[in-house]
Amino acid sequence: MTDPAALPPSIALLIHARARDLGGMPVGRVLPAPQRRFVGPFVFLDHMGPIELAPGRGVDVPPHPHIGLATVTYLYEGEMVHRDSLGSVQTIRPHEVNWMSAGCGIVHSERTSPEVRQRGQRVHGLQAWVALPPEHEDDAPSFAHWDADALPVAQRGGATVRVIAGAAFGLESPVRVASPTVYVDVALRADSELTLDVDAAERAIYVASGELSCDGLSLPTGTLAVLHPASTPTLRGEARVAVLGGAPLGGPHHIWWNFVASTTARIDAAKRAWQERRFATVPGDEIEFVPLPR
Repeated sequence: MTDPAALPPSIALLIHARARDLGGMPVGRVLPAPQRRFVGPFVFLDHMGPIELAPGRGVDVPPHPHIGLATVTYLYEGEMVHRDSLGSVQTIRPHEVNWMSAGCGIVHSERTSPEVRQRGQRVHGLQAWVALPPEHEDDAPSFAHWDADALPVAQRGGATVRVIAGAAFGLESPVRVASPTVYVDVALRADSELTLDVDAAERAIYVASGELSCDGLSLPTGTLAVLHPASTPTLRGEARVAVLGGAPLGGPHHIWWNFVASTTARIDAAKRAWQERRFATVPGDEIEFVPLPR
């Protein structure tokens, strides 16, 4: 663990990804962490891969439920097929956005298509959950997809910035959010430099590949640096970095398995509904059933 006294003034906390398995793919679980549960509305962050899937192998995340959050899938490499209980079927590829708002309840799966499974592929990306504010917890579920060319892109200080959600670097994403949210994909080329003047009450940077220097502190791949409010750190290095954050949630928020809610009563009701199979099924992916964890 890094001594807080050794951190530059811009960084409040460092979190290192912990190894997990997700549908046959190694992931790094970043949030929630013992040291920090949320950054703005972001309550969950998994770093998927990078992994080479040989022919015949694929990603298989079977149908599972969500309430009270939006799932955000963003890939650097590879592709996956999203299906949900609304009937959505959407392949996601690099630099595209799948944004699924669970609201009062939805079920979805993510798998490798038969064609891609046959030839094999390299997969690398991020899976995030953004908690919904209490006034939107009972909203009807929804799903939206944006192609790569729908997201605003700019060059800043030798870095390419792509705004996934919210506004940053003078750009604004078309992705609709339920509360103030910022999510940016930053690609720093060798010897490039970027001043991070992203305006958000809470912010963090996550190193998805390469090695980054933040105000002189080296941050290896798999490191989340939670930033002090109003700091404007300078990023250097050859790295792929996610910038994420937004307004704090306000009030209590609870996470249990795939459920996020402002009250434990909502989570208990979702547990019963899933156990009693009262959630809608996913058309075309109805066979597997994931039991509640013990």
